[in-house]
Amino acid sequence: MSEFDEMFKTSPKPGNAAKYVCHKALQKDIDVLKTKVPFPEPSDEEKVGLFLRKLNELRRSRRSVQLFLDICVRCGACVKQCHYYLGTEDPKNAPVGRAEILRKIYRRYFTIGGKLFGKLAGAEDLTPEYLEKELYTYFYQCTECRRCSVFCPYGIDTAEITMAAREALEEAGLATKYITEVIAKVHTIGNNLGIPKPALENTLEFVKDDIKDMYGVDVEIPLDKEKADILFVAPSADFFTNVDTLIGYILVLNKLGLDWTFSSYASEIANFGLFFSYREMEAIAARIIRVARQIGAKWVIAGECGHAWRAARQFWEQLNGPLPFKFMNVGEFTASMIRKGRLKFDPSKNADVKATLHDPCNYARAGNLVDEYRFILKHVLPEGNFIDMREDAIKVKTFCCGGGGGLLTDEIMELRMLGGKPKAMAVKEVVEKHGVNYLAAPCAIDKAQLPLVMKHWNVPVQVGGVHDLVAKALKWE
Repeated sequence: MSEFDEMFKTSPKPGNAAKYVCHKALQKDIDVLKTKVPFPEPSDEEKVGLFLRKLNELRRSRRSVQLFLDICVRCGACVKQCHYYLGTEDPKNAPVGRAEILRKIYRRYFTIGGKLFGKLAGAEDLTPEYLEKELYTYFYQCTECRRCSVFCPYGIDTAEITMAAREALEEAGLATKYITEVIAKVHTIGNNLGIPKPALENTLEFVKDDIKDMYGVDVEIPLDKEKADILFVAPSADFFTNVDTLIGYILVLNKLGLDWTFSSYASEIANFGLFFSYREMEAIAARIIRVARQIGAKWVIAGECGHAWRAARQFWEQLNGPLPFKFMNVGEFTASMIRKGRLKFDPSKNADVKATLHDPCNYARAGNLVDEYRFILKHVLPEGNFIDMREDAIKVKTFCCGGGGGLLTDEIMELRMLGGKPKAMAVKEVVEKHGVNYLAAPCAIDKAQLPLVMKHWNVPVQVGGVHDLVAKALKWE
């Protein structure tokens, strides 16, 4: 039996993950949010009232939330499908267990049975301690990866429950430092990492020189053009740490001779509002939409970022209204250009690479983007040098990296490593059986989390983007 299969031999360990608690938000960040999080924290009595008021509002305005709280029969089909349950073995980290934390409160205050019979009906009184020790702790141990929903016989989307619980917590003054800090940087500077325009300009100049040195090609890297057909918005991590991925985008766009630009104002495609509140998700998206309108863009192309894809595909028009442009992920874009014969490759340039693909959760479960990236890899690698992982760990059944959902923060590093174990074991199989040496991860959070996970679990593989390999294999006249 493989190490991957061995993981599923779990024994429930109640409270095993209770020690992993995210740091709370700072006032400097809360002050610039669009979501009004009370600070300093309200009194204990006020917290309870604020939480219940917001939960009542959400169950009425988002009928899916009430539906998912009502219909779960606690069958347990989701339990061993969750990377955090497999890693921690804490029943409250099972999707059904985490949802039950909120469901007990919902029953107590919003169902007849709970009001009449209390604990006999599975209800629980909401106390300040319950808010902190149960709701805040465990709802910030969910990455909203939605793998559990694939296996739920009722189709319950646990991410919707997590999102509602977090919004109600924020109403009560309970929000995390990491998520609010990231969102605050977007509002004040324009991107998650807080890269100001002068630093962005310098980075692009260095990248231009690197491309000349590496590939012998002179390229244009437009920033803040007044008019352009394409607004390209990358995750800011690509300007800082994933530069080889950034080079891949730039080479493709220059090879095609397209009219495009980056924006210093909208320099972030990632949208942490998805992990915080609909209000923040709307405000972050509005920055990109505003620039696209100003420059007359016909297309907005997103770089390699999983949750950005979901936020744009499923929420932009819902929250911001009809879009005056078409939205596309760079994986779709590059694949379409290959199909049209506009991009040619020399796979022998990647002869030293034997790759497998990590399917980002939101590519796989928020609209099928998994085939496009496989199509690209098979064109930029020599025949036989792309190896898929086992079927129960890829595509719609892909395991999360363990760092999504706004949990890519150091104070819960041990939890993140535990959550990344299922993915590590799946990668380890193809490394040992087929000699895979490259894990292609077309998502910025994956590129930050998976190198640490692979090192922690002793899986000798390089982690990088898909467009890193595109850049190496691209043919130039």
